[in-house]
Amino acid sequence: IPLINIVDVPGFLPGTDQEYGGIIRHGAKMLYAYCEATVPKITLVTRKAYGGAYLAMCAQDLGADHVIAWPTAEIAVMGPQGAAKIIFRKDPDVEQKTQEYITNFATPYYAAKHGMVEMVIEPKTTRPILIKALRMLKSKQEDRPTKKHGNIPL
Repeated sequence: IPLINIVDVPGFLPGTDQEYGGIIRHGAKMLYAYCEATVPKITLVTRKAYGGAYLAMCAQDLGADHVIAWPTAEIAVMGPQGAAKIIFRKDPDVEQKTQEYITNFATPYYAAKHGMVEMVIEPKTTRPILIKALRMLKSKQEDRPTKKHGNIPL
């Protein structure tokens, strides 16, 4: 059964409450499951895809066979407002710099340019493109060592 991820994830929330709730452990389980999966993996980024939470949703670096994005996608380490506040904290015109950051870096086209996304598609073409990708991956086979599943270190 192929895995199709539709991603709109603002990232893991920082803070001790999240840490005590086991967010890292749960995220690690997802990462492990995607790394171990041998079925076709397709990721569609519709809006936000930030940081480790995006990685846990089967990003290109985690072994996705195809990563596709809509024009509304934002793929980054963190949200543009938070990133701009850190990068331009000493600049008096933070708002303008934030807009420049959003325009220049928080776009799916920037992600495609750097190999994080294979293609940027219009939402109305999603279904036919996913069908085409699934057909292409129909006979996918991954050779793995004799021991197919390891022990997750949790």
